[in-house]
Amino acid sequence: MSLPPETGLPELRDVIARHGLAARKSLGQHFLLDPAVCARIATIAGPLDGRQVLEVGPGPGGLTRALLASPAAHVVAVELDRRAIAALAELSDAFPGRLTVIEGDAMKVRTTELMPDGPRRVVANLPYNVGTPLLIGWLKQAALFESLTLMFQQEVAERICAAPDTDAYGRLSVLAQWRCHCRMAMRLPPGAFTPPPKVWSAVVHLTPHAEDPAPELLAAMEKLTAAAFGQRRKMLRSSMKSLGDSNVLLEQGEIEPTRRAETLSVAEFDRLARLLAARG
Repeated sequence: MSLPPETGLPELRDVIARHGLAARKSLGQHFLLDPAVCARIATIAGPLDGRQVLEVGPGPGGLTRALLASPAAHVVAVELDRRAIAALAELSDAFPGRLTVIEGDAMKVRTTELMPDGPRRVVANLPYNVGTPLLIGWLKQAALFESLTLMFQQEVAERICAAPDTDAYGRLSVLAQWRCHCRMAMRLPPGAFTPPPKVWSAVVHLTPHAEDPAPELLAAMEKLTAAAFGQRRKMLRSSMKSLGDSNVLLEQGEIEPTRRAETLSVAEFDRLARLLAARG
């Protein structure tokens, strides 16, 4: 997967120098410039034929170029850094009608307004400082997407994909796996980025489950996991007291009250959340 030579696009390092796009720590920026790596990430996202693709934090546009080299129908790139807008405009000119650049905060963007027509996918090298809250927001509306292919710090990626009764397993693991099938698809060393971060990074591919939980069930799961993992070293009968009579809820869910949150499977959390939602 590569861009056609007739686009005449400059090297990304030249783009960065020309637009003064040195990465800013305050924005959690670490740019991916290697075309082969960017192409591989676009491939992990699966067939993009006719898809609407959302990218967050494109920076100078390395991954954006790979997405435009795919058969994606349209790419919407949301970028907070004003310096990158002019650089991305060059891509927009090279691919008329296929790239829309939005200057703004992805945390405040309404996906359905940017991409009113599906099918939709998210493919992004997320800024480190907003990766987790962005994911949680997308999980709440996972039914909008066919898949999400997202780059995180490896520690966060491991938490998303962690199995029960492991150190990495926690609230993020449960919320992500409750809504999606999650797999670690790629790991990248610090040297793959400009500038190199201090940690490894990883791409997680998430495919939403068919069932779209009702708002009250979603709210119950958020409340349940917040309580259970808020004091994860305590037994559930203590950590879940804020939810009411925790012993009754645990008994109804056939969960031993002396267990701790990290030992429960996603299916067991689902069972408790449904009971909690039924309480009204």
